[in-house]
Amino acid sequence: MTPPREPESWLGRRWRQLRNPPPPVLRAVLANLAVAGVGGVVLLAYLVAARDAMAAPLIALYVLVVVASGSLLTYLWVELPTGPAGVRHRSAWSALLGLFAGVPIAYLALVLIFQVLRPLLA
Repeated sequence: MTPPREPESWLGRRWRQLRNPPPPVLRAVLANLAVAGVGGVVLLAYLVAARDAMAAPLIALYVLVVVASGSLLTYLWVELPTGPAGVRHRSAWSALLGLFAGVPIAYLALVLIFQVLRPLLA
């Protein structure tokens, strides 16, 4: 008989979850990171080239593109875990997962662009 396991600490549980993320969540984050990275490079190049550009409309467009395309990519990439093999089932929940992953990723990318990279390149 095996001895009972000690309850896992909060930090130990979060570390285990960080090392083994669920595939749908990992795919949603990766899709949004890819879109945010490519869009961020384009946005940064434009802001450095046009020094006196109005940034507010560009920021809104950037966030909209990251969230919408990340949501679409997640919808296309994440399939439901049930169903017969070979048949792809998708749900609006996949797109919603991409939407929820896209908002903080877009925010963090904007912080990186405006607070770190733009001052270095200006």
